[in-house]
Amino acid sequence: MTWIARPDHPAPEDVARLLATVPEWFGRPESNAEYVDAARTMETWTVRDDAGTVVGVTLIDRHFPHVAEVHLIVVDRAVHGTGVGTAMVAACEADALARGVRLLEVKTLGASDPDPAYARTRHFYEKQGFLALEETELWGENTPCLIMVKPLPAGDRAALA
Repeated sequence: MTWIARPDHPAPEDVARLLATVPEWFGRPESNAEYVDAARTMETWTVRDDAGTVVGVTLIDRHFPHVAEVHLIVVDRAVHGTGVGTAMVAACEADALARGVRLLEVKTLGASDPDPAYARTRHFYEKQGFLALEETELWGENTPCLIMVKPLPAGDRAALA
């Protein structure tokens, strides 16, 4: 199946449902509540299956005109490894290029925490072209935050979209 990510309406119920399918990444109730709350207002991209059910959600935060942050990517466990996440990153990147964005940013758990699930997450983002920028204590001393960025090409952005 070829997955297509599209801008969508806020989807907090879908975010809550999808987070529950992958507790090894999203096992902190307070963090999940924050993601669900963010899904009420943030720019939302979804991937839907043939029946119209949301199987992936990406939330985008725009701090400045030249940067877009991937605030959340969550994919239903049932479709992990089938290209849903890749489709979402590609669609958000194409949209960013069309808007003149120069950097995509994402934050994830840093490598100084040995969590194997997040090793897979970092590998996914690296495959998408993101580069590790800095590991910080932004989320507290016991939760290392890795900031990753993906530089986007300069030039005629409208032609690239």
